[in-house]
Amino acid sequence: MKLSVRSILGYGAGDAANNLAFTLGTTFLLLYYTDVVGLPAAAIGTMFLVVRLWDAFADLFAGRVVDRTMTRRGKFRPFILFGAVPLLVMSVLTFAVPSGWSGGAQLLYAYLTYAVLGLVYSLVNVPYGSLASAMTQVAGERAKLATARGLGAAAAGLLLTFIIAPQIQAAESTDQLQSVFLRTTVLFVVIGGGLYFLTYKWCRETVVRVQPRVTVRETFATLRTNKPLGILCGSSFFYLIGLFAVGGATAYYAIYVLGDARYIIWMTLVTVAVQFATAPFIPRLVARFGKKNLYQYCGLFTVAGGVALFFTPGSLPVLALVFVAVKGFGVQLINTLMFALEADTVEYGEWKTGQRTEGATYAIFSFTRKITQSIGGALGAFALAVGGYVGTLAPGAVQPDSAIIAIKASLGLVPAVAAVLAMLVFIRYPLTEQRYRAMVAETEQRKQSLLAPVPLPVSV
Repeated sequence: MKLSVRSILGYGAGDAANNLAFTLGTTFLLLYYTDVVGLPAAAIGTMFLVVRLWDAFADLFAGRVVDRTMTRRGKFRPFILFGAVPLLVMSVLTFAVPSGWSGGAQLLYAYLTYAVLGLVYSLVNVPYGSLASAMTQVAGERAKLATARGLGAAAAGLLLTFIIAPQIQAAESTDQLQSVFLRTTVLFVVIGGGLYFLTYKWCRETVVRVQPRVTVRETFATLRTNKPLGILCGSSFFYLIGLFAVGGATAYYAIYVLGDARYIIWMTLVTVAVQFATAPFIPRLVARFGKKNLYQYCGLFTVAGGVALFFTPGSLPVLALVFVAVKGFGVQLINTLMFALEADTVEYGEWKTGQRTEGATYAIFSFTRKITQSIGGALGAFALAVGGYVGTLAPGAVQPDSAIIAIKASLGLVPAVAAVLAMLVFIRYPLTEQRYRAMVAETEQRKQSLLAPVPLPVSV
């Protein structure tokens, strides 16, 4: 089935909304906790590890809730409609740590608000991610949805950076920084709520399902036999550790390596420009090389750009931006193809067992993403602690050389090593484009035979 332009745009709007809450946290939450609230980097590293592990299990819970649900509005869309505002409000509360509390009370507040944010995010994001596999089974159309998702996320990241980075540079006190984060999150409640509504309004679930609800036993039977899903999760585990380590390091790299917070804007601009320039060609690249081959080798750009970025002196910001672009090209392909491949593993599970478990399949994939978010985010925070990062510098003081090396490693070397490991894991992924098409055709034939009316007996 060919998707309308409106449905593709609506799907992209959903990830733009997701990232108004999510990207703000991955890019600026560590900076907020260390430089605004004044919490130790090591304590925040532990918190990221613990809470993001909790988030991972929240995804599994959300997957089961989704697979048990069927309403007149659909299986996935109601979660997006009714979960949008609670999610965005929790983002406001996460960036509103009370300044007059003790350090221990502030840390407890950070744990609780970030944990609840993760739970509500799971209840919105798992249905959103599952929606793509219910909109179409055509590989090319799914590539368009994955591309729209990536562009939506990039647009949100660009908007976020243009709004917040100049204000960070201009802020002269922690109180002003607190005000920046609070105003931004409140603004995103309005913008994000509108974007989520477009996803609900413009996207439709059209793929035929024989069984509206799936039992726990059927869910585990499907997941246990889904080899492509296991390999994809293993590969994305390494890719995403590198990606989430970078998220927290970007602001630090701009401020302390390049020497100006405004380079956050330039780094984001370069990354988004690469994403927008690459996106129109991804469906064609998929048609030419296949998702498996394209995903397998796009990590080479991450390796080249990451290693070069680590060795680039902070006095050469233009060269650093070039290598950010090279690395960003690989990341764009990886992130887009990852979601398209996940949707394909739903079809494999249905072909293998006869049960269609979009919610649980996406939840397992998202579980992997949350585990890597936990590890990657903690790695960035622990690297700062090991490097001797100073959260509140005295006037005229600079970060120690060891902290600068830690920041550069988080941005460049960690993603490069992770990409090599990811490519090695993915070698055994079994679904080529030809095998995928044959599998879907066979599944559709089974459905037609099950849904065909039984002829009435003819009386003699």
